[in-house]
Amino acid sequence: MDEIYEFIKKCGTYYLATVDGNQPRVRPFGTVNIFEGKLYIQTGKSKDVSKQIQANPKVELCCFDGQTWCRLSGELVRDERVEAKEAMLEKYPDLKAMYSATDSNTEVLYFKDATATLSSFAGAPKTIKF
Repeated sequence: MDEIYEFIKKCGTYYLATVDGNQPRVRPFGTVNIFEGKLYIQTGKSKDVSKQIQANPKVELCCFDGQTWCRLSGELVRDERVEAKEAMLEKYPDLKAMYSATDSNTEVLYFKDATATLSSFAGAPKTIKF
């Protein structure tokens, strides 16, 4: 999992896919953190993406560093603990202008039953499960 975290951080932006009814939805994200041995992302509960995740927690993210791409699929689980939110906001202090660990909007979610695949045109894919 640490290797996947470092890869996503290196890419900076990743694209998260959710499902809205029968319509796929993809949007850019930039937050990622490891907290208590789990890989987390962050959003706002008021956003459509949050509503889509709560309706169907199966998601996939994709990012590309110019040579290698990562596809990470799994289920996202909401973590309501203030400590998890604080850990994310400490990694991304600019978000503190919009989010707070104690507000009703800030949402952090961790990957459960995740499978990451690192691929490139140079070699065989590498799969990591966590």
